[in-house]
Amino acid sequence: MKHIISLLMENEAGALSRVAGLFSARAYNIESLTVAPTEDATLSRMTIVTSGSDEVIEQIIKQLNKLVDVVKVLDLNDGRYIQRELMLVKVKATGALREEMKRISDIFRGRIIDVADGSYTIELTGSGSKLDAFLEALDKTVILETVRTGASGIGRGDRILKV
Repeated sequence: MKHIISLLMENEAGALSRVAGLFSARAYNIESLTVAPTEDATLSRMTIVTSGSDEVIEQIIKQLNKLVDVVKVLDLNDGRYIQRELMLVKVKATGALREEMKRISDIFRGRIIDVADGSYTIELTGSGSKLDAFLEALDKTVILETVRTGASGIGRGDRILKV
């Protein structure tokens, strides 16, 4: 089962590599990873998407809690949460394709953020399944380039990851 693990860690050099090393040493797979500073400049928030049984996820969380740089760990799957990804897609946009790409972008609530002579760059945010559906709606021959972030997640309501 896919889990989204969110953690607060000290914002210092080497912290990311220690977390990645933990996964590597134990042969756990990281499906996606995002890291950015929080409102507190001394802390970063890391969001890791990984798969495994409940026992494997429990072991990952225990190992993460042992790392000196890690301040707090939360498995978002243990409660209600909101998860989003960002995707940038560069597509062919010549002739009749220009209007078609604009129409598909509008259907998926995407935004055209760059217009060139022969292409559009479209920005989409949403769940991974929404982004997958957008790509499936396109003819594969029109996709020039795709860039996706990993998942970012936050607990719903009063569920907060804070020190």
